Amino acid sequence: MRPRPRRPNPKPPSGPPVELAIETMGGEGDGVAAGPIFVPFTLPGERVRVQGRGDRRELLEVLAASRERVEPPCPHFFACGGCALQHWAQAPYLAWKADRLRTTLARQHIETQILTPYATGPGTRRRVTLHARRGSRDAARLGYKARKSWDLVDIAVCPISEPAIQAAIPALKRLAAPLFEHPKSAPSLHVTLSDTGLDIDITGVEAKSGGLSGDARMQLAERAAEADFARVTLAGEVAYMARSPQVRLGPAVVSLPPGAFLQATRDAEAAMAEFVAGAAAGASRIADLYCGVGTFTFRLAEVAPVHAADFAAEAVQALTAALAGAPGLKGVTAEARDLVRRPVLAEELKKTDVAVFDPPRAGAAEQTAELARSQVARVIGVSCNPATFARDARTLIDAGFRLERVLPVDQFLWSPHIELVGVFQR
Repeated sequence: MRPRPRRPNPKPPSGPPVELAIETMGGEGDGVAAGPIFVPFTLPGERVRVQGRGDRRELLEVLAASRERVEPPCPHFFACGGCALQHWAQAPYLAWKADRLRTTLARQHIETQILTPYATGPGTRRRVTLHARRGSRDAARLGYKARKSWDLVDIAVCPISEPAIQAAIPALKRLAAPLFEHPKSAPSLHVTLSDTGLDIDITGVEAKSGGLSGDARMQLAERAAEADFARVTLAGEVAYMARSPQVRLGPAVVSLPPGAFLQATRDAEAAMAEFVAGAAAGASRIADLYCGVGTFTFRLAEVAPVHAADFAAEAVQALTAALAGAPGLKGVTAEARDLVRRPVLAEELKKTDVAVFDPPRAGAAEQTAELARSQVARVIGVSCNPATFARDARTLIDAGFRLERVLPVDQFLWSPHIELVGVFQR
């Protein structure tokens, strides 16, 4: 096999071509040769020809391919920076992710049961960020940034995305065209597939001269209507809305605020929620910390009364508004609260026996310290960053918890990222 990476406006790397033997896979999804030297799009056991200098080289040719190498399904792979591992067969790819998680925990001297990873498939991402650049008056260039570059890869398809998002790419390019009144505008379209249609929040539009003109806003609304988008917002401000973007979370239907966080895929969200609710079985009172719009709250409230907290007031308002239409709940209270500056204190958790936390990538150091001080018997941690999870897990373990099991979740397909749910008990 002789894959030749395709990049927009390619610049030939410096230095003479050399042959290398790829020994392992690095943490960012690059193959690693002795040195170490990192080579993207390679696999352990391969012999390759590369060019460049220093510890990062560019792949020129695969001279001897691994039996684990497969044909990438996307025509934009090698150029697009969105995926790194489409060339690797699923079984060793997932095993590598689970091993990376095990290694990350080991750095904090943590051993636990690593369950079989939950894996999402192609065509399941309901939330993507597409970058726009000036094109024609009728259609912008739209896609992802090239690997380690500010160049844009103008895409026609995106195999990771839900079919409805892929089908909307031409309409999204038309939607983005009026956004370039100012030469410094570099818009990003944060696209979410809700149950009622596409919700698009646009950021990066130059606003020094007052933002978009009335004419541009009118074009934006007309093109959104043509495409039957549910809503279009400009940095959270509604520019067009045909209907409220809604999602079902367990027994509740939630109307999403602009830019709301959702798990990247519906099936991974359902699997994680089922796992979290199962781990909370038997609770008498639950704290759902970093609750967002209620990803876990409503399922947990079918188990026991829940107190939910999150820093995003709009998310908490959406959660609260959905309670009236959610049958069979044991009871939910919710508050907007900055859990970094003002974590829920151990004293406030006196009647709580199970706590769930699902923080941003920075983790939940301040809140974990309070959980460690509390009398909570079981903690369920959800994380998109194994390193900060391991740090927070160490705090809980030092306070007498044990990490019983971890479920790896691969919902960022063909990327080096792995998410997880961990269950602590004391």
